[in-house]
Amino acid sequence: MTEKPPVADASAVSGLQTALDLRAVVARLLRQFREAGADETITPSQASALARLGKGGVSTVSALATAERVRPQSMAATVDALETLGLITRSQDPGDGRRQIIELTSAGRARVEGQKDAAAAWLEHALDGLDASELRTISAATALLERMLP
Repeated sequence: MTEKPPVADASAVSGLQTALDLRAVVARLLRQFREAGADETITPSQASALARLGKGGVSTVSALATAERVRPQSMAATVDALETLGLITRSQDPGDGRRQIIELTSAGRARVEGQKDAAAAWLEHALDGLDASELRTISAATALLERMLP
């Protein structure tokens, strides 16, 4: 891991550079979270769709595709694979018979929880390597990030 030297003058910190650095670090953190709970039985896109269903409950292929920013045809293939693995079920939408409702099975819910637990365990282990002052800094930064979000 490459570390940047601390900035000598706080006024030299630019909003743009901070935004770029923060985006890169967040992307790497997300990748670590995904990898922590990953195994070879599902693809990253399947894991992402499962996680989204874990947050939102039920969905449709088109809503999942929009949320994941992929084509509906790509999401249909992902959903087919997840159904084959027994991680989701499909049922007819009672309000619109042309649409199918997708939801997690109990195995799918267990998989999502396992992914969350593995990611939390990885992060806890990573934080164990920090001293008390660094943990306070991370805690303060977390509170600031939380304030920035809608």
